[in-house]
Amino acid sequence: MVRASAPGKCILFGEHAVLYGQPAVAVAIEQRCNVTITDSVDDKWHLEGMIFKPEKHPHIDGLRKRLWNERQPLTINIDSAVPSGSGLGSSAALSVALAAALRAKRGRRVAADGSWHEGFSASLFQTDAYSKPDKGDAGHISPGGELLFGRAALDSDELALLGHAIEAESQGGRASPTDTATASYGGAVMISDRRERGFDWLCSRRLATPEGDRQWEVHRVKMPDNIDQARLVIGNTGVHSRTATVVADVAAQLKQNPERMLEIETIGDLSRRGASALRSGELEELGRCMSENHLLLRGLGVSCPELETLIKAAAPTSLGVKLTGAGRGGCMVALTMEPTLTCGAIELAGGRAYISEIGCEGARIDMESGN
Repeated sequence: MVRASAPGKCILFGEHAVLYGQPAVAVAIEQRCNVTITDSVDDKWHLEGMIFKPEKHPHIDGLRKRLWNERQPLTINIDSAVPSGSGLGSSAALSVALAAALRAKRGRRVAADGSWHEGFSASLFQTDAYSKPDKGDAGHISPGGELLFGRAALDSDELALLGHAIEAESQGGRASPTDTATASYGGAVMISDRRERGFDWLCSRRLATPEGDRQWEVHRVKMPDNIDQARLVIGNTGVHSRTATVVADVAAQLKQNPERMLEIETIGDLSRRGASALRSGELEELGRCMSENHLLLRGLGVSCPELETLIKAAAPTSLGVKLTGAGRGGCMVALTMEPTLTCGAIELAGGRAYISEIGCEGARIDMESGN
């Protein structure tokens, strides 16, 4: 049995603008998706006590094909505290947690110097996690090496790569690496179309989309200890909206009024300011950037009355408030030194509130037995 988990994510800056080459900043939150896998008692795959149906669960099926396809069937159980359809990265957390569990159970061959003999990685060009393997070959494999299981077999870059590939496959070839990188690496992550000065570059992600090839640069935003003085309070409106529809509406606005691209560029500037404030622990500046970002997003028409109600309720006890995700529903987020008061205000206004530290641990193995 192997149990793995990965966090949800909250976008602090850069929604919509990231689709036009501007940076976005996301942090891992305390709410996690937990995945447990065990050997099946028969010759069938099972999910939550039911026979697994691949066509209904493309994320799970894609990972099964890449890491386990021709091996003994498994039983999968999922217990997630990341609300689905809320813009908090629930599908990415599932993809990364399941990838971690499968890799830990399958194992990895590693040389004495620590180099891989098998795996999916941006540095192993012999493999392509974005293809559709049908034999579960676990990526590039070369002879030799010690077979390691459990925590020793994990690599954050592989989990981020696999997660992004699965998200792209499940979303018709379109997916930013923001959610999966945050779920895998944890902490705070900046995504941009270029390497941002002053931030720790982690990796590049490339994807052939229906609109052409895309490339993103993924960075880690290191945070000082004083960031623990504050908390994020996330307020869920309970209103669901289709991200694709909201994105298309913003694109139509920009096409009709090209001068509005200045607003997108301003959001990019705020993302860089906000990331710098996060890195230096300037909490008041961080909050100001969040609130300014929200005003620009509201100007683009991606807020809604339910979000505005929760934001208004949280503002008096917060350093900064904004919607998070695509908008027109989903969640808002507040940066606060008084999380209990902020949480209560959001719930009195009709939202469901979640309290989180800023930048929690990424994917991990929580339990393993009987390799």
